Amino acid sequence: MPPDPQDGMIRLERHPLSADHDPRHRAYALITLCNSAKLNCLSSAHITALTRNLAGLGKADDIAAVVLTGEGDKAFIGGADLNELQRADADAVRLFITRLHQACEAIRHCPVPVIAQINGFCLGAGLEVAARCDIRVAAHAAQFGMPEVHMGLPSVVEAALLPGLIGWGKTRDILLTGETFGAADAMRMGFIERLAPAQEGALHQEVRGVVDAIARGAPEAIRAQKALMNRWERVSVDEGIYAGIDAISDAYLTGEPTTRIAAFFEARARAKQSR
Repeated sequence: MPPDPQDGMIRLERHPLSADHDPRHRAYALITLCNSAKLNCLSSAHITALTRNLAGLGKADDIAAVVLTGEGDKAFIGGADLNELQRADADAVRLFITRLHQACEAIRHCPVPVIAQINGFCLGAGLEVAARCDIRVAAHAAQFGMPEVHMGLPSVVEAALLPGLIGWGKTRDILLTGETFGAADAMRMGFIERLAPAQEGALHQEVRGVVDAIARGAPEAIRAQKALMNRWERVSVDEGIYAGIDAISDAYLTGEPTTRIAAFFEARARAKQSR
C-alpha cells in the first residue's frame, strides 16, 4: 500500500491479519490523521487527503476493514480547522463543508466496514466523521460534542445522522447546547458501540477485536451487507426488504454460501466424532 502523497497529513498503514481468517482477508488498513499539534482538526487539505485515501482503499480486494483514528492520544478529530473557517466567506465555507460531506460519503461508499477508533476529543466535524463510520469504538477518556453554535454556526451535513443513532431528544440537546459529554454517556445514548476500559493499549485491543470479528466473515458477504445497509438508509422498509431478497440471491453467485455452509457441517461432524 503506497504512502499518501500528501506527506504529513495522512498516514496509511497496512496491518496483517492472522492465518485463521478467510485467506482473502489478508490485512486491515489503518488511516491516521496527522495533526496532533492542533488536535487533528480538519483543514481542507486533510479532508481532501482523507477522501482520496478512502477511495483508493475501495479498490483493494484483500482488505477486511479500515480503521480511522487520530494521531496521539488527545484527539480523534477535534473539529474543523477554525483558522481556516475564520478566514472563510460564504462561498469558501460552502466548499469546505461540501468537501467534508464528500469525505463522509467516501466512508459510506468504502466497500468494507470503517471503524472509528476514538482516542480523545471527538468534536464538531470529528463527531460527524465518526457518525458516518460503520462502528465506533472509544477510549474511556474520550470526549464528544457538537459546539458549533458557540462559534455562530449550525451543525450540518452528517449531523443529520444523529437522530437515527441517538434519537431526536438527545440530538436536540447536543446540538442546541453545544455541551461536551463523556464516553460513558456516548455509550448509554447509543452513539458508540464499544467502550474500551481505562487501561493502556485497551482501545487498540478493542478495535482489533472488532476487526478480527469482521475478518472471520465471508469477504463478499461483508461487502454485500454494508452495501445493503447503505441502501436501507435511503429507501422505504418495503423497498429495503426486496433489496435484501436480491442481495441474498446474488450471494449465491459468489459461491460463498455453499462453501461456508459445507464447512459448517464438516466442522460439526468432526466435533461429534471427537466426543
